[in-house]
Amino acid sequence: MKIKTKKLDYDKVMALKREKHKLPIKPNILFRLLIRVLSFFDLIKVSFKYSKTDMDKVKNKPCLILMNHSSFIDLKIASAVLFPRPFCIVCTSDGFVGKNMLMRLIGCIPTAKFVSDTTLIRDMQYAINEKKASILMYPEASYSFDGTATPLPRRLGALLKRLDVPVVSIITSGAFSRDPLYNGLQLRKVKVTADVRCLLDQDQIREKSVEELDGILDDAFSFDAFRWQKENEVHITESFRADGLERILYKCASCGVEGYMFGKGEELICRKCGKKYTLTTLGELKACEGETEFSHIPDWFRWQRECARKEIEAGEYTLDTEVEIGMLVNRKAVYMVGDGRLVHTKDGFTLTGCEGRLNYTQKPLTSYSLYADYYWYEIGDVICIGKRDCLYYCFPKGNCSVAKARLAAEEIYKLHKKQSRLAAAK
Repeated sequence: MKIKTKKLDYDKVMALKREKHKLPIKPNILFRLLIRVLSFFDLIKVSFKYSKTDMDKVKNKPCLILMNHSSFIDLKIASAVLFPRPFCIVCTSDGFVGKNMLMRLIGCIPTAKFVSDTTLIRDMQYAINEKKASILMYPEASYSFDGTATPLPRRLGALLKRLDVPVVSIITSGAFSRDPLYNGLQLRKVKVTADVRCLLDQDQIREKSVEELDGILDDAFSFDAFRWQKENEVHITESFRADGLERILYKCASCGVEGYMFGKGEELICRKCGKKYTLTTLGELKACEGETEFSHIPDWFRWQRECARKEIEAGEYTLDTEVEIGMLVNRKAVYMVGDGRLVHTKDGFTLTGCEGRLNYTQKPLTSYSLYADYYWYEIGDVICIGKRDCLYYCFPKGNCSVAKARLAAEEIYKLHKKQSRLAAAK
């Protein structure tokens, strides 16, 4: 899938009118039926099946539906398990580019990933209370990189209390294994299932604390696609299964050097030390010679997070890369404004460019995570920062791991949050 882009001078982009806020639309039965029909054939290909638990508690009631985010098939799954229930979909604002009216008609509510957005909460309340529609939301806000849950925002339980409707969870199995983000949109032959359940009713939400609700959500979103693959003996035999694996495993577990990993075919290779691994049909890594440091890919990814945290604590972490810059200020196009430089340290992000006219800084506590993606709309790997009415899509030109940038942003946030709490306690 591609997105509409347009080259335009930075000053002209800044002068463009921002998008006016519009209340969400409840999708009518014809649009719901159309999406269901269009989804049917793809779901047949993956032999899709699902189970339901306690869903009688939310029959004919608006509810908040929380779903894990694994691949492009997620919305098709939701359309199947929820039909004919009317629901609005919390969707990233770039998804509206070039198709604003269509997205509104199918019930999408725009928001910016990992950006504070109080308008979104009001839109969700309007859809529930005035339009009697449920809300589908991906609380992780971004696709999983390594097949495990990405961090959920703290105090998500406060949103549950504010909306005051039952909460339904949809947790898929097989969706990530079929189409992992790092693998360049190459589909594998994997069956997909989903578990649909009423996670919390209104009484439970009202009686539990925000912290207790957060804990329940954390438990519900504690999954591991690679472990599921092994335990269920799901063999992925495609010869391209390791393509792009360096996007998540960017640091050699043998020599510790970054930027030299390369995944191709069935192998992951370090071009610095020569260490070579095979990705088995059950999703495990095995060294061709010597020790296998991490056979389980999420363990390797977790080790990289620990390494990034140590760099930050030692004052050694810096990302400094030339980037091509796209800007989103309305829903007509992503405006390509030229080249610049993106710098990330423990003090946050700084983006400069457009012959000195662009100078944007973003502090560490702006967000608990980072919108980073692979092969974004078939343009390239991307790091996105900015505010609700002006987002900057930065496409690194050099050897830059957007996965490390996201891990580092999350660890820097934790560090500053801890420092803030300690300062407040004095």
